[in-house]
Amino acid sequence: MDRPTVVLVHNRYRHPGGEDDVFEAEGRLLESHGHRVERITVDNRDLSRHNPLAIAAATVWNRTSYRHLRDRCREVRADVVHFHNTFPIISPAGYYAAHAEGAVVVQTLHNFRLVCLNALCFRDGQTCEECITKSLPWPGIAHKCYRNSRSASGVTAAMLSLHAIAGTWTSHVDTYIALSEFARSRFLAGGIPSVRLVVKPNFLVDDPGAGAHAGNYALYVGRLSPEKGIALLMRAWAVVGTRLPLKVVGSGPLEGLVRSASGDIEWLGPQSRARVMELMRDASLLVFPSEVYENCPMTLIEAFAAGLPVIASGHGSIGEIVRDGVTGRHFPPGDVAQLIDAVLALADDRVKRVALGEAARTTFERTYTAELNYEQLSRVYESALQRRRAAA
Repeated sequence: MDRPTVVLVHNRYRHPGGEDDVFEAEGRLLESHGHRVERITVDNRDLSRHNPLAIAAATVWNRTSYRHLRDRCREVRADVVHFHNTFPIISPAGYYAAHAEGAVVVQTLHNFRLVCLNALCFRDGQTCEECITKSLPWPGIAHKCYRNSRSASGVTAAMLSLHAIAGTWTSHVDTYIALSEFARSRFLAGGIPSVRLVVKPNFLVDDPGAGAHAGNYALYVGRLSPEKGIALLMRAWAVVGTRLPLKVVGSGPLEGLVRSASGDIEWLGPQSRARVMELMRDASLLVFPSEVYENCPMTLIEAFAAGLPVIASGHGSIGEIVRDGVTGRHFPPGDVAQLIDAVLALADDRVKRVALGEAARTTFERTYTAELNYEQLSRVYESALQRRRAAA
């Protein structure tokens, strides 16, 4: 059977993260099943070499990206062009280029950029949905939500609003992939048609296997930034102390806070994925205190694969992925007392930790494996191709 030729497109971030990992993983997955895969990438680290006014204009419509993408799609005879991130260099012009060459367009919604200027639905230390239902996201401009700049926020708002008026989001993207039901609900509220919006979570290409979890420590893995709940985590461990040591993996602007925090805390800095999985297979529990909704964090999927229970802020997609009392424990976002209670309760109950970890591993096997994800992704592509053929 002929398999669709897929062009994967991604605008890399200044600081590599989960979206970059998923882009690479999906490419490997498709190739392992016989697809021809072409990759087109640009890198936000190159932005410093360009004029800010030129960048602003290109954010709305990048003529260079349009020509390059159209040429590449024609060369490889693309059937599907699957975008991961287009902001800001590629721009929505990429969708038009793919359509002009007869390919179907798929966009994975890794963040909330289509409905929020800063892509997080988070402002002033709390979740915020002011702009989701607005055709012009003026609150985001007023509050300088993107890069704490009214001008930068204005450019992003212009891109979103002009393409909404032009019908780009509803006519030039055949299928959107949301990473959770919660995320899908936010994009539906923002005006994305339900018939174009499906749910497919992230996955792991390689199964690391479950661990013995004999290390007697809690683990945090992620960026050390305010929205990830790092300050809350440090406050909690000032009380938890030596009852359960904490190992922290990651880097970011709050490294100094982690280094100076009281309690039994070891900062390991950034680590390779292989080392992270070793730590997860040995840890007693993972703490995930993010104060933003998230989408489908790879850290949670990795923890489940390792059979590691998770104590998580139970809101947004996090609350959907980590089931309270089944694969982990919830606490209200920002509630340090309940976070402490959840940690100490599991620290003293090995039997419960084992049960939660086994359920987490089962959830991984039933939801987040590569083979399951390939079946889902294939259905997404085939459905989009069938709709295109029917409309021709």
